[in-house]
Amino acid sequence: MNLQRRVLLYGLSAVLLWSTVATAFKLSLRYLSPIELLVYSSIVATLLLGAILLYQGKLGQTLKCSGKEYLLSLLLGLLNPFLYYLLLFEAYALLPAQQAQPLNYTWAITLSLLAVPLLKQKIGWQHWLALLVSYCGVVIISTEGQPFSLQFTDGVGVTLALTSTIIWSFYWIFNIRDRRDPIIGLFINFFFGTIFVISYYLLTTELRQPPLSGLLGAAYIGAIEMAICFVLWLRAMKQTDNTAKTSNLIFLAPFLSLILIHFMVGEEILTATFIGLILIIAGLLCQRLK
Repeated sequence: MNLQRRVLLYGLSAVLLWSTVATAFKLSLRYLSPIELLVYSSIVATLLLGAILLYQGKLGQTLKCSGKEYLLSLLLGLLNPFLYYLLLFEAYALLPAQQAQPLNYTWAITLSLLAVPLLKQKIGWQHWLALLVSYCGVVIISTEGQPFSLQFTDGVGVTLALTSTIIWSFYWIFNIRDRRDPIIGLFINFFFGTIFVISYYLLTTELRQPPLSGLLGAAYIGAIEMAICFVLWLRAMKQTDNTAKTSNLIFLAPFLSLILIHFMVGEEILTATFIGLILIIAGLLCQRLK
């Protein structure tokens, strides 16, 4: 298999797997609370990332980081998986999956805006256009096609979904400072983050025997969403000779996801969801205008 076919295989595999996670979130939340889902999925992700590093012969390097790198991982672990997924799972618990999933896709717009004060980057006209177009899509999805009523399906759920994009953007902005192997950094971040998750769980939730269906869903989310997709996407982006072309594959995921949400979750996909999602994707493409 030549290099470009291998890049396409890695990229498409990551996108196809990513398109399943919104359905997995919603189905798993039928059996587990958001914090329960986060506890079990983050444990699975941490163990799997550790196993990947062991296979690569890099697990020992996780003990050789500097004090500043461990402190950075402590901060990053607080942001992701702890705060980010806690807010995201809470949003999915309150909203239909067809709403929560497209709202989460606006993180790239949020990231570009936060990069202005935090990274001292300049923002061009195309970013303001992207902001306007994408958030028009957000309003259409959140109001189920009645944007002028401003009556959101669930205001708390919408707020949580959009706040999660801020947390995710902070995570990637601070992650820029991390010069370690990406999988090593992610493993240590998840190790610390899982400690936060377990501590919060023990302080706020009564222990119970989780249903097997919920555990299987959490294992799938931890393995696929939090670990394997990242590794596949990283391989694709490292080996490609056309980063922009490869990264465009990610725009397939939300549309494939809606198909799965319809057939597996049983949600009737609204016309407003398609219109809003197209606007959000159009906004993301606006950011790439020269």
